[in-house]
Amino acid sequence: GFNTLAAALTDNRRLWTIFMADIASPSNKLPQELKEHLVYLTEFTRQHTSKVLARQADVKPLVDINTAIMRGLRSGAP
Repeated sequence: GFNTLAAALTDNRRLWTIFMADIASPSNKLPQELKEHLVYLTEFTRQHTSKVLARQADVKPLVDINTAIMRGLRSGAP
């Protein structure tokens, strides 16, 4: 139900917050352009998560983003 979805969304938001902290770290060696894209995705994820929790948006874009990130990590993309 919705409570399970809300818990998953909260965990997902925490994960993206961790990503953001890593991206902002001076020791992060990712290319600047990739960092900028990830910052954008982090902000989109935060905003869209709030909309989903308020029942004003569908969760699918968040699932799509996470799936794309997982595929990129699996392929070894920088």
